[in-house]
Amino acid sequence: MPAAVWIPLAVVLFGLLCVGYAWLYERKAFRLRRVSVPVLPPGSPDLRVLHLSDMHLTAGQPWKVRWVRGLAALAPDLVIDTGDNLGGHDGVVPTFEALEPLLALPGGFVPGSNDWFAPTPKNPARYLRKPDTHNRHYGERLPWGEVRSHLAEAGWLDLTHRRTTIELRGVQVELAGVSDAHLYADHYDRIAGPTNADVAIGLSHSPEPRVLNAFAADGFSLILSGHTHGGQLRVPGYGALVTNCGLERKRARGLSRWPAGGYLHVSAGLGTSRYAPVRFACPPEATLLTLTARAR
Repeated sequence: MPAAVWIPLAVVLFGLLCVGYAWLYERKAFRLRRVSVPVLPPGSPDLRVLHLSDMHLTAGQPWKVRWVRGLAALAPDLVIDTGDNLGGHDGVVPTFEALEPLLALPGGFVPGSNDWFAPTPKNPARYLRKPDTHNRHYGERLPWGEVRSHLAEAGWLDLTHRRTTIELRGVQVELAGVSDAHLYADHYDRIAGPTNADVAIGLSHSPEPRVLNAFAADGFSLILSGHTHGGQLRVPGYGALVTNCGLERKRARGLSRWPAGGYLHVSAGLGTSRYAPVRFACPPEATLLTLTARAR
């Protein structure tokens, strides 16, 4: 077979294999990431925080529901959900089923844009473009109010533009959050002010630098976000191609020191849009963060 024939054919076959792997296997290959973060006062007991994000749940995803439910066995001290729970109107019941055993634990949450609006089909080439949030086409409204009420009635804290302090194992933990910064719905001025607890944790679905800098300026030692899906498609040895926000690629997932102060943890998330149900070199994840004492 001439090279002019077999080379393009090999490229096409390789591409099909990659798509098949990304769709059939990796998007269901859930991982639990474990990291330690030295942010507590010296002498404090360790605190374990389970960080969930971007489930994008729809009907017909029993494997995802089972895996999330199983995380309750970790018995964390606190569960934080940074949004995009819903993947459509049919995601409400699966979201309740997935989170049900975790709702017995202390928890807090903020919404993401896909909790408010259903996803819409997009040109795949837009993945590589800089997001234009000012000219965004929104899908139909989703019943986020129903989900929010369900979580709050179960005892989780709605931290949307709210700031509060709780005690965990004798440690005063300040929690604060904003609405989705990707849609410019964040209003940090509503929660602004210096921290005064043993440790302060900020929540923002999208890790937009302006919000991260505001949290850092007020002394928050840990900020939790999602939204990026870790890039969703990563190139081994190179990393995320895009972050879909103002965050630099090297921080698309995992724990890093934020230049303005404190730590940033970005979850690669547990799901995908129903219109792009693939992951490559970026398996879905939840993270168990162990907060430890700082060095004296």
